[in-house]
Amino acid sequence: MDNKKDEILKRRSKLSPMQRELLEKRLQGEIDSHYQLEIIPKRSQTSPAPLSFAQQRLWFLHQLDPSNPSYNELACIQLTGALNVNALEQSLNEIAQRHEALRTTFEMVEGQAVQIIHPTITVALPVINLCLMPEAVRQAKVEQLIIQIAQKPFDLVSGPLLRVMLIQIGVQEYVLLFVIHHIAMDGWSKGVVYRELVILYEAFCTGKTSSLPELPIQYADFATWQRHWLQGDVLQAHLAYWKKQLGSNLVTLQLPTDRPRPAVQTFRGASQYLTLPHDLTTNLKALSQQQGATLFMTLLTNFKILLHWYTSQDDIVVGTDIANRDRSEIEGLIGFFINQLVLRTNLSDNPTFQELVGRVRKVTLDAYAHQHLPFEKLVDVLKPERTLSYMPLFQVKLVLQNTPLQLLKLAGLNIRQLNSDNETAKFDLLFNLIDTEQGLTGKLEYNTELFDASSITRMLKHFKTLLHTVVAQPQIRLKALEEILVEADKQQQMAKQKELKEIRTQKFKNVQRRVIKQTIEL
Repeated sequence: MDNKKDEILKRRSKLSPMQRELLEKRLQGEIDSHYQLEIIPKRSQTSPAPLSFAQQRLWFLHQLDPSNPSYNELACIQLTGALNVNALEQSLNEIAQRHEALRTTFEMVEGQAVQIIHPTITVALPVINLCLMPEAVRQAKVEQLIIQIAQKPFDLVSGPLLRVMLIQIGVQEYVLLFVIHHIAMDGWSKGVVYRELVILYEAFCTGKTSSLPELPIQYADFATWQRHWLQGDVLQAHLAYWKKQLGSNLVTLQLPTDRPRPAVQTFRGASQYLTLPHDLTTNLKALSQQQGATLFMTLLTNFKILLHWYTSQDDIVVGTDIANRDRSEIEGLIGFFINQLVLRTNLSDNPTFQELVGRVRKVTLDAYAHQHLPFEKLVDVLKPERTLSYMPLFQVKLVLQNTPLQLLKLAGLNIRQLNSDNETAKFDLLFNLIDTEQGLTGKLEYNTELFDASSITRMLKHFKTLLHTVVAQPQIRLKALEEILVEADKQQQMAKQKELKEIRTQKFKNVQRRVIKQTIEL
């Protein structure tokens, strides 16, 4: 084991101070260092593969409600130019052939769910031509098709677990829809699809064959290895941390809602979008660096302050995603590797913002050091009070997308990623932010059974207020931040009342004009 430690420590000089601290945490238990160095073998092909722990949770949720479309992952891409439809379809089929996760269905065998990997599948690319429709009708039809393809349930037993559609809206203008069940693909995988699609499309357009190298392993190999690795001392060491962190007095977040929470959770949702200026994003990154934190930690601190203000609770639990792609052999695979972490922070004693960042930083680093315990296993061991009305352990989630998502660039085409919303919500709130060259963008997905759109608009404005404030005053205390939010809320309400008054005045003037006109005509 000392040799393994030495091998990891050779990389220290290339790591940031935070990465070195995380490395030390891993070496203290020798768990994650072993995880990094053990080679994932190819599985035996003689029997079906087990589900990974993450897949097992989605399989269970699917059994509870097979019609629930909230785990249908949707991508909408606008393509402008001389599109080679045959080459695009051929590329999609080649990607499905390369990655077993796209050729997998699920069945019960001797009481256990298993992966059934098919030797081939055919990815059909139907083309819907709307060119002859009037523009207004055409746009409405596109939106209708997006909702239809996004909300149509998948059959995990029969498959396939992906569907694509190409909508032609002009002579050289298209919208490509790509929908896949989350059990087969995570956010990182989207980058893998884009990267391979760029290479394959260019090759097939010119009559060449694929130049992509053979994949070292497949997702089912990882699932089989994960089941073997995560047991015994390894499992117990991870569980010891999470039991200490979450095992006692874990309270549910009491967000004020516009309607009572239903007895059975619904997954109907909507999203509102957020764009932060480039200079604010730059200042947030600088602030994070000054605090020895990451941008995610700073954003999470602000989000927890916001939730504290809305709930008056000091113990704030927020979920997040971690890519779980810290092994070279799985970086280029399509599959469901992502894990959920539970980040619990105490906001009591009126700390400064800087002190709160320190608390969030420690909690986050500790969670990263124990990230390989699947969320599904954690729920199973902690056994929180189960209810059908909300998700276990946390109901609110914050995700910062900083994975290597390559922009799709196909030869001869101008491409634009479209905002896509399948009108579902997995949680009460899911704040998904993306760090782009232009600044932070993202969306706040919310359960429409609980919240009105106006409440989410108000929440996003409060979040922006917090970000601007802490950049200018990083030593400000929590209570002072709350007072600023109270004042900002008053200003919002006054502006809203003024706007409503102006609307009523304008309506009254319009009525007066109509009455005067009618009188003159008489």
